[in-house]
Amino acid sequence: MKKKFYPIYILLLLCFLANVSCNNDDSQIEPPVEEVVLSEEVEVYKADKLENSLTLAVINGGKSSYLVDKKGEILKVWDFDIALGNDLELLPDGKLLGIFKAANLSFSFGGFGGIVRIINLDGSIDWEFNYHSENYLAHHDVEMLPNGNVLIIAWERILALDAKNMGIDVNHDVFTESLIEVNPSNDQIVWEWHTKDHLVQDIDINLPNYGVVKDNPQLINHNYTKSADGNLMHINGIDYDPIKDVIYMSVNFYSEVWVIDHSTTAIESSLHEGGTYNRGGDLIYRFGNPEAYNNTLGKRLFYNNHFPNFLESDELGAGNVLIFNNNYNAGQSTVHEFQMPANFELNPNEDNEPLEVWSFTDTNLYNPRISGAVRLKNGNTLICEGDYGLWEVTPQKEIVWKYNGNNKGNFWRAYNYSLTDSEIINLKL
Repeated sequence: MKKKFYPIYILLLLCFLANVSCNNDDSQIEPPVEEVVLSEEVEVYKADKLENSLTLAVINGGKSSYLVDKKGEILKVWDFDIALGNDLELLPDGKLLGIFKAANLSFSFGGFGGIVRIINLDGSIDWEFNYHSENYLAHHDVEMLPNGNVLIIAWERILALDAKNMGIDVNHDVFTESLIEVNPSNDQIVWEWHTKDHLVQDIDINLPNYGVVKDNPQLINHNYTKSADGNLMHINGIDYDPIKDVIYMSVNFYSEVWVIDHSTTAIESSLHEGGTYNRGGDLIYRFGNPEAYNNTLGKRLFYNNHFPNFLESDELGAGNVLIFNNNYNAGQSTVHEFQMPANFELNPNEDNEPLEVWSFTDTNLYNPRISGAVRLKNGNTLICEGDYGLWEVTPQKEIVWKYNGNNKGNFWRAYNYSLTDSEIINLKL
């Protein structure tokens, strides 16, 4: 067989083509990396560990609030004709539920409201409920229940003489706490609860409600705090557990979280028996400060607190409760996560405090008022430090996002929404 001979230029061309082919096989051309443009408010941004979701920044007592992404871009602003009383949150249909400040009130304290509204996407008012008078005033927080009713916190005036006759050791009017549940379709109050119905006092044996405080942890000692203006408890937050049908309340001046049974009738809620837990409207659980009911067992943990956030079934830690411990005595705040008891028990002369399963603090995290925390879908926790802005931290407590929003006002709270949540989809951004 004859050998084939190729001209030299053909051999050179073949070698060149082979070299090009080999180079293409050995390396891939990388696409250009998209540059992430961050606003000046974003101080920490770890893209591989943060959750790509949106935050509703609720301006404390402001006339606006806004939706912001993790790059710090503001995607939507809501403006209001009157100032927020505090809480504001998105509903699944894209409407807003919020509490707003009424004018010309006969009394008020920090966090006062008086007007609850549902606001349409175009800014018009879908529903408005006024709850303010000489003797009562809605304040701080509202909650949409699964049945479509709205749960509202309200102060309730008790005249000085009546308070004295109830065993409350004061010489002036006091303002105790209550909850009302309102049906928006007809404005009817369908359920209510009042602290004055669940009082224990050890001031005068001849007056009603006399008892040993430490032996009655299910009752409320209205003499625990002394307040010159009569604001005794200052409940600042509520949340609802739809599985157990109970309500959590953050009681700021008592540095506690209280839990009550929502399954009671409107009558049973004023009594000491009835409902699923057969305690009527008495406390079925409380935690954070055993000193509030003279319990020497259990460690005091809270020094003022906000937002008892019950974790839902689709969140990491479902059934647990997050709480923002303002911790004024230490000058450094902490977010705690507690595992709630399978069965609520509240016993005298026992340690009734729950198991802490997670917490986060930092030397730079401190706010003596407002604030809160929510759990994100990826398991991270979004913390609202009211006078600063927002922190996102991993379960391993790594800080992966910080947003300094104090140039836009203080934040009451911040709520998180995934890009696929109906609340966001229905906004049609």
